[in-house]
Amino acid sequence: MNYNKKSIEDIEVAGKRVLCRCDFNVPTKAGVITSDKRIVAALPTIKYLVEHNAKVILCSHMGKPKGEWKPELSLKIVAARLSELLGKEVIMAADVAGEDAKAKAAALKDGDVMLLENTRYIKGETKNDPELSRDLASMADIFVNDAFGTAHRAHSSTAGVADYLPAVSGYLVQKEVSIMGKALANPERPFVAILGGAKVADKLNVINNLLEKVDTLIIGGGMAYTFAAAQGYTVGKSLLDESKIDYCKEMMEKASAKGVKLLLPVDCVVGNFPSPIDGSVDVKTVAINEIPDDLEGMDIGEKTAAIFADAVKNAKTVVWNGPMGVFENPTLAKGTIAMAQALADSDAVTIVGGGDSAAACEQLGFADKITHISTGGGASLEFLEGLELPGIACLQDK
Repeated sequence: MNYNKKSIEDIEVAGKRVLCRCDFNVPTKAGVITSDKRIVAALPTIKYLVEHNAKVILCSHMGKPKGEWKPELSLKIVAARLSELLGKEVIMAADVAGEDAKAKAAALKDGDVMLLENTRYIKGETKNDPELSRDLASMADIFVNDAFGTAHRAHSSTAGVADYLPAVSGYLVQKEVSIMGKALANPERPFVAILGGAKVADKLNVINNLLEKVDTLIIGGGMAYTFAAAQGYTVGKSLLDESKIDYCKEMMEKASAKGVKLLLPVDCVVGNFPSPIDGSVDVKTVAINEIPDDLEGMDIGEKTAAIFADAVKNAKTVVWNGPMGVFENPTLAKGTIAMAQALADSDAVTIVGGGDSAAACEQLGFADKITHISTGGGASLEFLEGLELPGIACLQDK
């Protein structure tokens, strides 16, 4: 995939109607936004367009209405919060690409901002329906994608409209593509990747792709126990995907053949997992080949954390996706904290893929010491797999 894409600064926007896809899929509770982080993240692009006299038409999905008009998933609350943040009225359309949206888009003056209703209110959105794509495109002169979190989806509002309009990136997408693209295409070495999370199955292609690129691959989290089984160890009640043991053996052989250092846990924290997630839990640390039959591995041990941190210390580029244990429980967060600390202390270019590892860095207070925290969980994972992302591929090359 070509990572060198045009951005809003490479195209004349003054006096033009600009359809800008944002990621306003914000968490809500009882009709109130509980975190406006995604709205705030879109501000630099929106402000640039406003300051350069574009007529701005914003669109996004929220939740999974599956083609039904669900009032609790209306973007009206986003328009209200965005109006506060911009200090100017954001005009709210009553529909997605219907009469009201088209009339309001036609009436926009330079510097005006409007927001379309939830794109997923229309069934055709997730099917990348050409008719919806055309309808959306008919309101604008230019398409800007600033929603990296949905860039791995070929939907009407993320990729389809680019069949009918010149398409460029906003600042959020530009940052993701330039930093993650460079890390994968031309990293400063040593290049270390850290993979965690629960399931090997979720990361099969990521592991395979990264072994072609990295100098060291670190495996932690729940999926490490399938690798432990592939080493011939018993893993007690730990997460185990028996159907992937042979795959793990293959990956260990591939790493060896390619001269990639594959670091696996040497010890782990075991216990009986409590319910709820923040309940107290009795734990002890054992060697990876001594997990008792009646206990479950739930975090990497101290020796493992030290070995992993040491690999990060000598790196020039580090990519991390997935926690080292059940980090939501304070007793089982030590491995994840150790990794976050190692990245924070590093002089390397440090990139944290979205999802749980990003949440961990933010919750633990390390976010400001990381070079880049991705805004897209699924999208950043597919990026690491080396897949072409439809919402990026559709943008004009520089």
